[in-house]
Amino acid sequence: MTLSYMSGFGNEFATEAIPGTLPDGRNSPQVVAHGLYAEQISGTAFTAPRHQNRRTWTYRIRPAAMHGKFTPFAQPRFHNDFVQGPITPDQLRWSPLPLPEAPTDFIEGLYTMAGNGAPSAGTGIGVHLYAANRDMQGRYFYNADGEMLIVPQQGRLVIATELGVLEVEPQEIAVVPRGIRFRVALPDGASRGYVCENFGAFLRIPDLGPIGSNGLANPRDFLTPVAAFEDLEGDFELVGKFQGYLWRADIGHSPLDVVGWHGNHVPYKYDLRKFNTIGSISFDHPDPSIFLVLTSPSDTPGVGNLDFVIFGPRILAMQDTFRPPWFHRNIASEFMGLIYGAYDAKAEGFAPGGASLHNCMTGHGPDAATFEKASAADLSKPDYISGTMAFMFESRGVIRPTQQAQDAEHRQRDYQACWAGLKKHFKAP
Repeated sequence: MTLSYMSGFGNEFATEAIPGTLPDGRNSPQVVAHGLYAEQISGTAFTAPRHQNRRTWTYRIRPAAMHGKFTPFAQPRFHNDFVQGPITPDQLRWSPLPLPEAPTDFIEGLYTMAGNGAPSAGTGIGVHLYAANRDMQGRYFYNADGEMLIVPQQGRLVIATELGVLEVEPQEIAVVPRGIRFRVALPDGASRGYVCENFGAFLRIPDLGPIGSNGLANPRDFLTPVAAFEDLEGDFELVGKFQGYLWRADIGHSPLDVVGWHGNHVPYKYDLRKFNTIGSISFDHPDPSIFLVLTSPSDTPGVGNLDFVIFGPRILAMQDTFRPPWFHRNIASEFMGLIYGAYDAKAEGFAPGGASLHNCMTGHGPDAATFEKASAADLSKPDYISGTMAFMFESRGVIRPTQQAQDAEHRQRDYQACWAGLKKHFKAP
């Protein structure tokens, strides 16, 4: 499949699959070209400041209102029922989600791990895994509760959306905005990865502050698809997520029927390998905020509803410094995943496709083997960290695990043992 993209982040885009589709000078002319319907998708309040306003005008074969009556859709593993009441402050870790044996598409393969807040509150996140082995066949999906940050770990995804097609491979990410309809195909067969559902303000690249005008993720590396439409009729299914629940409706045509569009409420992809890592060249290990790719700000300045942070290839040259991530406790809570290779703060047990959860003020850091190795390392030479890509969903709210995640067979119930070998080195003078 040959795909085309437009480059940039947060700009106004315009694209048409058939020349002459986009109206000249008006958004909703009395008669749209080619017999199409004009429909606006607003991702923010109409009155949001211009630099924060997200909306897209679509010119489509049929308006989105055309579908049957919604009824409940059963997928009990995908939800926003985060455990209420007491939750453990223990460090938690999971092996990779097992791949399915029965035919399972992307929606059927979603598995909720944790989260906080709620769609009704307009704040918080849902953290999910997915494991699937077949294309979405005759099924389309949209999420009215939040945008979806999709992080493949095994196998490519072809995400066909109303506004065009994204092909995303491991070490790339895709973001599908709130309300955009899509379906997922698996060109490599069985696939696995992570999804973060963002109920709060839309994700954006962070300001650089004293870093200056260059560094971290460059806006031009975020790619948005060009218009591509389906003119299909048949017995299809539209699945929607609304206020934490799934619903389905019959639909007699493909909803991916947008012939042209212009706006900025659009899906996009980004190659994590293009991230320009910033780090210390003197001493000490900076905070992981220097690895921030995307952020969803909260109502408190400088505090994220969701921060998406990566730990990719980099060079460590700090002197008289413990070079791996140090032992720490945070006000923020961290859900971590591994896409590729090995994570430099863990010697074993954290496999690609696995996950860990370290909640507010729960101590964590390198395991015993990593500590001993780093404490004796020759610092006259730099460490070239290569062949790895890990990430973190970080949130100001406690990330509450689901009951199914706590009870899961692939949860590593001996995770705390990785710190048991840390020795006492103290000697009183």
